[in-house]
Amino acid sequence: MRHSIFGRYLRGYMSGAAYPLLLTLLVSLSISATPAQTTGQHVYPGEHWAKVSSPEAAGYSSDRLRAAEEYSKSIATAAVMVIVDGLVLYEWGEIERDFNIHSIRKSFLSALYGIHVDEGNIDLSRTMRQLGINDNEPSLTDTEMAATIHQLLKARSGVYHPALYETAAMAAARPERSSHDPGTFWYYNNWDFNALSTIFRNLSKTDIYREFERRIAIPIGMEDYDIDLFNYVSGSDSVHPAYPFRMSARDMARFGLLFLRNGVWEDKQIVPRQWVTDTVEPYSDAGNSGGYGYLWWIAANGKHFPNVTLEDGSYSARGAGGHYILVIPSYDMVIVHRVNTDMRNRVSSGEFGTLVNMILKAKN
Repeated sequence: MRHSIFGRYLRGYMSGAAYPLLLTLLVSLSISATPAQTTGQHVYPGEHWAKVSSPEAAGYSSDRLRAAEEYSKSIATAAVMVIVDGLVLYEWGEIERDFNIHSIRKSFLSALYGIHVDEGNIDLSRTMRQLGINDNEPSLTDTEMAATIHQLLKARSGVYHPALYETAAMAAARPERSSHDPGTFWYYNNWDFNALSTIFRNLSKTDIYREFERRIAIPIGMEDYDIDLFNYVSGSDSVHPAYPFRMSARDMARFGLLFLRNGVWEDKQIVPRQWVTDTVEPYSDAGNSGGYGYLWWIAANGKHFPNVTLEDGSYSARGAGGHYILVIPSYDMVIVHRVNTDMRNRVSSGEFGTLVNMILKAKN
């Protein structure tokens, strides 16, 4: 992780000559740290990701993985990391570059909810009325005010107020106001996701970016997390701002591994195990994407991405333009895919599915 993050914490406790001396000591210790930590039967990255000695040693074909890499060069892929058993099986592209993660932000917020629900700070049964959550004109109806936090997490609030940071397709698909009661209908709804941000900040009395840094980024050793890159997005459509993140592939891979390991990092439970289990249940039918959990997409009935069949139990965080964290427990695998959407590049879900199929077929 960048010195700016550790420095912010260290300066809170130290001043004068002692601070640079301690920082120098920490840097020297981190350089000599082992590249991977083994806890029980699981391997975790140390300061940096460790790699397999060879794909063949891990049971995969180098030639087939290179073919997947070559395919990615024919689309707009910017970076890929394939993690197996806690080690880098294969990687290419700008894995250290902080790109916008778009809607993957929602899966990050879900993890923070799990922590604070477990600590008793958030009651998922509370309604918008009880929480004092509303929006600008046309404000929420009495029925909409009955939606619960739990329903927002499932994207089943029934609140179809205009929202910020929507794609044109999301806005076009938004149902009419009052067309569905809370809890009765699933719609991938940025109003739900952004209102969850307001609710989280109100109930936890924290900032999303700093809390993610404190509770997740630092404990799992993210290398590139830079809070100075983040800003909330406000606008006239809604009082609830969006909360974009920019992050590197290698840090997103750590987050995926955290969920693959049921919220455990080395010997510490970072995200409650039961929350991870509940998060990846398919509560709603999401069509060709399978199902939808708590701000995660879930493989269900053989559906998740076009051009590849993933076993039920797989799940993904997704961002517009082709950003993915795909967790495949049956392979003990995490795949991270990045696109330079700052340049308006885009990889379709079908193209990503083809790439995933090629990676899985590399297994001997």
